[in-house]
Amino acid sequence: MPRHPDNPDRTLLVTGAAVAAAGTSVRAEALAVRGDRIVHVGTAEEARAALGRVDEELRLDGGLIHPGFIDAHCHPVMYGQALAWVDLRPERVPDIATLVEVLREAGRELPAGVPVRGFGYEHRRLAEQRHPTCHDLDLVADDREVYVMNASGHGGVVNSHTLRTCGISAGTASPEGGSIGHFEDGEPDGQLWDAACDLLTGPAGVKIGNHGPNFHLSEPEEIMADHLLRAQEVFLAAGVTTVGDAQVSRREMETYLRANDDGSLRMRVSAYLTSALLDTALELGAVRGFGDDHFRIQGVKFYADGTLGGWTAYFPEGYAADCCHHGQLYHSVEEYADIVRRAHAAGLQTATHAQSPYAIGMVLDAVEKAQADRERPGMRHRIEHCGLPTDEQIDRMGELGVVPVMQPQHHLRTGDGTLTAVGDLGHRYNPAGRCPEADVPVVFSSDAPVAPPAPLEAVAAAATRRTVLGTVLGDEALRLPVEAGLHAHTAAAAHALHREDAVGALAPGMLADFTVLDADPLTVPADELTGIRVRETWVGGRRAWAAPGR
Repeated sequence: MPRHPDNPDRTLLVTGAAVAAAGTSVRAEALAVRGDRIVHVGTAEEARAALGRVDEELRLDGGLIHPGFIDAHCHPVMYGQALAWVDLRPERVPDIATLVEVLREAGRELPAGVPVRGFGYEHRRLAEQRHPTCHDLDLVADDREVYVMNASGHGGVVNSHTLRTCGISAGTASPEGGSIGHFEDGEPDGQLWDAACDLLTGPAGVKIGNHGPNFHLSEPEEIMADHLLRAQEVFLAAGVTTVGDAQVSRREMETYLRANDDGSLRMRVSAYLTSALLDTALELGAVRGFGDDHFRIQGVKFYADGTLGGWTAYFPEGYAADCCHHGQLYHSVEEYADIVRRAHAAGLQTATHAQSPYAIGMVLDAVEKAQADRERPGMRHRIEHCGLPTDEQIDRMGELGVVPVMQPQHHLRTGDGTLTAVGDLGHRYNPAGRCPEADVPVVFSSDAPVAPPAPLEAVAAAATRRTVLGTVLGDEALRLPVEAGLHAHTAAAAHALHREDAVGALAPGMLADFTVLDADPLTVPADELTGIRVRETWVGGRRAWAAPGR
C-alpha cells in the first residue's frame, strides 16, 4: 500500500481501547490525531474537543493502543531476501540429508542456472553437529551456485561449482577479517565466513573488505523492491513502525531511496552505513539526520569481532570448547580506534558489533579516546549485540553514554550453544537486567533475519531468560521486567536512533505511529506475552497493516 500524501488538516479519533500514554502505566481512553501527529491523549471527550471536528473515527473493540515498536538493529532488505530463499531453520531441517533434499526440491522449481540459496541452518542443531560441506551441496546441483547462509548471517557454505566460479582453491588465502574453510587435505570445504563473503558478490558487486560480513548480493531492482515489500509486511504485522538498518551498502541505499520516492516505504528507516563507506559519507557530508521522516542516514556500522553462533567472536584466551580457537577481530585495535575517531569528529554516531568482553572493551576504549580528542556530548555511540559485557564494562557504558543494543531472541534460540562454546560465561549472555542500576538505557531489537521481528517475544525472553531448550540463563538479577522490556523496544530504541522527539511514545507532538494489541502486556505473565496478537498497525495516522478479516 503506497504511502498517502500528508494532509495536515485531516483528523482521526481513536476510541474503544485503552491507550498506553507516555510516562505512566495508567491507561488513557482515546487518542486524537491531526495530520500525522498526535494532538491529545486522554478521555474520549477531551480528545474529541481537542480536534474540533472528526474526519475519521477508529472505534476499536477492546485491546490496547500501544506505541509502534522500534527495531533498532535489523536488516530489512536482507530479511526480505532470506524470506525468498529456502527455509533451513532447525524447526524444518533437523539434519544434513533433509537440508539437501529441501534444497533439491526447491531447485527443481527454478529455471536452469538460477542459484539455489537457503537461509537459517544452525550447525549445532543439526543431527551431525557440523556444517554441511561443498560435497553435501554438490548433491543439490553441480552446474549452478548453491549457497546456504548460516543463521548468524556471517557466512555459510557453497558447492564446488561456486568455489570454482569464484576462483577459490587450496591456495586461496583467507582475507583479512574473514576465513575460508578447508578439509584436512587443504582443499576448500565450502565454508566462507565474514570478509570472505566478498568473493560471492561478483566483480561488480558490493565489496566491504574487512568491514563486516558481506550479505549484499546483487539482484535486479524489481527483486530488491520485492524483498523490501515482503520484509515490511512482516515488520508491520509485528507492530514495528520504525527500524534501524544496521548495515547499509549501495544495494540497500538504492532500494530505500526508490521505495521512498514511489511511496512504497511504509515504515520509518534509520540507516547505518557500512564502515566501508565511511570515507564516502565524510566526503559527501552525509552526517547524522540526512534524510526525512521515512528514510534517513543516522550513523555508521562498525565491526569489532564476529559472531557467537559461528564462533568468530574474539576470545584471546580461546573458547571453553576449544582453547585453540579464538575467533577474530575485523580491525587491529589501532585501526578501529582511528575510524571511530574520524566518525565521531564528523558527528556521525557509531554502532559497533561487539560480542566478547575483549571486543566490547575495544569499543569503550575507542569511544573514550574519541571523546577526549573532541568532546561531543550526546553522541550515544552504540554497541550492537553487546552479548557478554562484564559488570565493569556496563558501568563504563553509563559513564561514557554508550548504548547497548541487545537481542534477547538470540539467547532464546542459541543460549545453549553459547554455553557450550564459552562455558559458564554464557550465563551472562545479554545481561539486560544489570543495565538499569548503571543508568544504561538498554535497547532491544531482533537482528532480523537472525530472529524474526517479534518484540513481545524479545520482551518475554529478557524477562524469563529461558532458552528454547528450557535452560534458564544466569540468576534473577540479569532478567529485565516486562515494563522495562517494553520501554527497551519503544522509547529507549527511539533514543538510540536520536528519534525520541518523534517516535517511541504516545504523546502530543509525536508522530502517530501505533499498534493495536489484543491484550495489555502488563496484565499477563511474561510466559504468555507471545500469545498477544497485533490487530492493526498505523504509521503517521494511516493504517499500514491490519490482520486478515479486520
